[in-house]
Amino acid sequence: MTVQGFLTVSALIFTLGLYCLMTRRNAIGVLLGVELVLNSANINLVTFSRYVAHTIDGQIFAIFSMVMAAAEVAVALALVLNIYRSIGSINVDDADVLKG
Repeated sequence: MTVQGFLTVSALIFTLGLYCLMTRRNAIGVLLGVELVLNSANINLVTFSRYVAHTIDGQIFAIFSMVMAAAEVAVALALVLNIYRSIGSINVDDADVLKG
């Protein structure tokens, strides 16, 4: 597979993630969109590391990004559970009552 193939797959995943971010009202759907965008960035990191730089730096950054994404999901799910407990919905439009 060539660089163009990987970049095409990455662009497709990024587009799907962006679409998911823009259209979902459910907090879990928004988190799914964020994860798709991060995964497309990881594909780009590994692709350019393999085909352009010929180093392992891209793989290291991708692993670091995956670890950070796992931590982000843990914190975000805890926030979603607390929002659900307080207002009874995980709809992001209903979460505006938390503004204070």
